[in-house]
Amino acid sequence: MVVDALGSLLNGPRAHSPMMLRMVMASPWSVRIEDTAPLTVVAVTRGESTLSYDDGVSYRVRPGDVALVRGTHPYVIADEPEHEWVARIDTGGQCFDPTGTHSVAEDMCFGVRSWGNCADDTAAQAIMLIGTYASGEVSRRLLDALDRFTLVSLRDHPLIALMEDEIVRDSPAQDAVLNRLLDLLLITGLRQAMERGDVRAAKWYRAHSDPVVGHALRLLHNGIDQPWTVASLATAAGVSRAAMARRFTDLVGVPPMTYLTDWRLSAAADLLADPEQTLTSIARQVGYGSPFAFSAAFKRQHGVSPAVFRARATTGNAHGPADGVSRAD
Repeated sequence: MVVDALGSLLNGPRAHSPMMLRMVMASPWSVRIEDTAPLTVVAVTRGESTLSYDDGVSYRVRPGDVALVRGTHPYVIADEPEHEWVARIDTGGQCFDPTGTHSVAEDMCFGVRSWGNCADDTAAQAIMLIGTYASGEVSRRLLDALDRFTLVSLRDHPLIALMEDEIVRDSPAQDAVLNRLLDLLLITGLRQAMERGDVRAAKWYRAHSDPVVGHALRLLHNGIDQPWTVASLATAAGVSRAAMARRFTDLVGVPPMTYLTDWRLSAAADLLADPEQTLTSIARQVGYGSPFAFSAAFKRQHGVSPAVFRARATTGNAHGPADGVSRAD
């Protein structure tokens, strides 16, 4: 099976045990979010709200919008930014009153997967469907492609209607159905954001339509373990070495071998989350001749050894600032 670069990026999302709920709110309302979950997907089905960061940057979300929120910065979501908090969700995912002394998780729960300050849908001014991915359920390279907030419009998209209908059911296999719907919603939103040029991966996404560079990208993604050189890529694509280097760099933004190294080490970071994978096996799968060569390259790229990175991944800290990965604001 031929896998393109976007397909490789989107093979990552695999929701297994996400937090999923329907948030139902009557005005005035405001919720402070400090949870550091890697990625949260918010689909708005009713009402307009504002998502605001501590640095003053804010975004308006409307019915039909899907927000992709990376867990790198605390934020407040509210009908109006100046309203008092009704709840604060801390870094451990626990829900408290604004003072942080009293849990309101049970107080604000009603019905199946429903949470908020309004148990009557007809009186609610805002309804959102929220799915939060746990550590290891989305790939590192997918997270690195996203800024802290990405907004796409999926108004009238059938996926949102399906999720809204399913999330309030109490039926067998509901978790499995919701997990797959969440993955599909994320992938659909990412694809639209890439087509619009709103994510960092968009440059190589657009390069896929080029007959030469697109072919080279598919070769790299389907043969990440192969000993590629600029010359061998050029031969496979039927162009000169100089033409391949120039065209690839112009369209993708980095030279072919830099791109391949970045992709290999991003793939390796995902493989390290699997405790069954040895360093020797990972090195072989991503094109390194020995665990030593792989470890040296990985440390140059990520700032820590594979062993340290794996240890952090088991505690949910692999994506933290200490791993040397820059975070866009």
